[in-house]
Amino acid sequence: MAKYLKYTKNFYFVFTVLFIVWMVFIDSNDIISHFKLRSKLSDLENQREFYQERKEKIKAEREELLSNYELLEKFARERYLMKRKTEDLYVVVEE
Repeated sequence: MAKYLKYTKNFYFVFTVLFIVWMVFIDSNDIISHFKLRSKLSDLENQREFYQERKEKIKAEREELLSNYELLEKFARERYLMKRKTEDLYVVVEE
């Protein structure tokens, strides 16, 4: 026990221990914050992959719509409720 007390009286040992405690638990850039930020970063990277895939899918659909007039007309009728001048449009809302 006296061996350990000898080290606690050493200024450099006490300073080093206090510095480590400060950096691990008290500082604004502590280890816990780093773990939280890393998990948030991985979540954001997963979201980025999802949105990249979605962007590619939307680009493909856009190219398909612009190349096929019949498909474009169908899309406009369904999505934006467009019609020709001689047609009547009825919207059925399901509850």
